[in-house]
Amino acid sequence: MLPDAKLDILLARHAALEAELMAQVSAETYVRATRELAEISPVVEAVKAYRAGASEIADLEAMIADPATDADMRAMAESERPVLLERQESLEQQIRVALLPKDAMDERNVVLEIRAGTGGDEASLFAGDLFRMYERFAALQGWKVEVMSASEGTMGGYKEIVAEVQGRGAFAKLKFESGVHRVQRVPDTEASGRIHTSAATVAVLPEAEDVDIDIKDSDLRIETMRAQGAGGQHVNKTESAIRITHIPTGIVVMMQDSRSQHKNRASAMNILRSRVLDGERQRAAAERSADRRGQVGSGDRSERIRTYNFPQGRVTDHRINLTLYKLPQVIAGEALGELVDALTTEHQAALLAAETAA
Repeated sequence: MLPDAKLDILLARHAALEAELMAQVSAETYVRATRELAEISPVVEAVKAYRAGASEIADLEAMIADPATDADMRAMAESERPVLLERQESLEQQIRVALLPKDAMDERNVVLEIRAGTGGDEASLFAGDLFRMYERFAALQGWKVEVMSASEGTMGGYKEIVAEVQGRGAFAKLKFESGVHRVQRVPDTEASGRIHTSAATVAVLPEAEDVDIDIKDSDLRIETMRAQGAGGQHVNKTESAIRITHIPTGIVVMMQDSRSQHKNRASAMNILRSRVLDGERQRAAAERSADRRGQVGSGDRSERIRTYNFPQGRVTDHRINLTLYKLPQVIAGEALGELVDALTTEHQAALLAAETAA
């Protein structure tokens, strides 16, 4: 059974939001209230259907138990009962998932970092494939992707690329992508047709806001230098590149993609805040659970999470033992949602099991 007190609070909040929107409110309050109303309305409808179903089942049970009930009516009620109970169970599961504690970062934008791992040029090419996969997936969600820094591989792809993914719920959908992604395929440069195994590391960080984390100026070492690499004469004349070191954690961010030192500094601070916040989230999660790998995965960058096998056309997510034989669609970003949804469902199941055990 669902806790009535929680359901009453939810219904009361829904009524309060509707009343608030009927009154004269500021534009900011209106946007906040309509957004919250849109979020809770589906579960409120489910709660109303659940309570109506409970009443219907109680009436049915009373009819079946009543000796005065006609035999045909009793038989009809008994045949209807399993259908109602199944629908009630489905509604209860839907509501339980909706009532699970939300990750406060789920609605945030994302800082996406992809780095080539073992495998040389092939690893860089694979890192490029992964970036395009996320870029296309983001486009399908209506999100915007903006590259913050990139270091291209000698044969194409990227040695490292950092991008901001802007869109509602970006972190909720992408947070389980952190870890080592492995590829097995025959490289274009391989004349003998041998299959190579390469890897790239993905880090998905919720974009930090100023209120999330207090970074003191005294904790930063900021250095300026001339940009390296392509850029013509400009790079030899101005010190537009920025390197910022967060002394307490040792985190270093270097940014040189823009000709503006101000823009490079702003981008570097954005990435630095997100990395520091991510470090704190990782430590807090480790303290809450001695074995976080019991769920979908720890988000540890060294954890091998997925294999993309091109000769067999399959993608396997090792955390949930799910294999899809639709690698081209996954790499194109079109079927990535199937993996994302499966990982989210597994995570919710783990949370429900923990809540039940508690």
